[in-house]
Amino acid sequence: MKKCIIIMNPESGKVKSLGSKKSFYDILRKYGYDAEIKYTKGPKDATRIVKELEDDVDLVISAGGDGTLNEVVTGDIQRKKGLVLANLPMGTTNDVANMYGYTKDYQKNLEMLLQGVRKKVDVCYVDDTPFVYVACLGDYIDMAYSTPRSLKKKYGKIAYILYGLRQLRNKIHKYNVKYYVDGKEHEGKYSFFFITNSSRVAGVDDIYYDVKMDDNMFEVALANPKTKADILRMLVQVTMKDVKEVPGITYYQTNNFKIEFLDKPKTSWCIDGEEYPHKGPVFEFKVNQSVKMLIPKTNAKKLFEE
Repeated sequence: MKKCIIIMNPESGKVKSLGSKKSFYDILRKYGYDAEIKYTKGPKDATRIVKELEDDVDLVISAGGDGTLNEVVTGDIQRKKGLVLANLPMGTTNDVANMYGYTKDYQKNLEMLLQGVRKKVDVCYVDDTPFVYVACLGDYIDMAYSTPRSLKKKYGKIAYILYGLRQLRNKIHKYNVKYYVDGKEHEGKYSFFFITNSSRVAGVDDIYYDVKMDDNMFEVALANPKTKADILRMLVQVTMKDVKEVPGITYYQTNNFKIEFLDKPKTSWCIDGEEYPHKGPVFEFKVNQSVKMLIPKTNAKKLFEE
């Protein structure tokens, strides 16, 4: 039997709906895996667990949300020998899982990943910190990490809306920035900053039509809405067309992006749904390496070059 370790976040929204774990283990055995569940006990625990695993583990499944997946990937890249990873969505938003084509049925999702294909997935970095699919900064974005967990457990995705309504009366902050794309200098004033390796962010599908997860590149979108009405207009247009075609959004595809805030940001960066407190005005983004992941076949041809 092959050896499978499941890293499960007991605080994720769907873990309690697993019911009998017998069916969970039965599916894994059907595909030749002897499985063990390891529960996380707090922040960064998934990173520690993966980093300390033996090299004979054949598959590591991240059973949680996007934040848990980030921790699992972080643990894997800290190892001398990387393992094969997979994502089983159990969180609230699950942007990465939805992009890969997972459903809301965890048993079906488990079968999909076990029948999947092994792919190389780029890992992006902001300074020395890795992220799987998104780093973003701007007003309202802190909803991802500031919304109380109790609300998310009770209301799911609606919790973000409820929490976000409190901020609607706040003004939009604009930041003067100097930034470099492949070493070329630019300047501008923007309110929202998105660096992504994903076609889905914050529950919005197909933001980019041609994103690839293994092309050693990431996407940069800088938005400068003048009013809250502009924000709503941009959000609507993003759901209808490629983000690079939306007025008010500056777009780049690169693997070398550096930004300096001439005005101090009012909020922290949000990385894969978690807070990344900033230490200074300058941030550098790179694609440093990749991890091996077992991906459902559903969207594999669309999302990967190889």
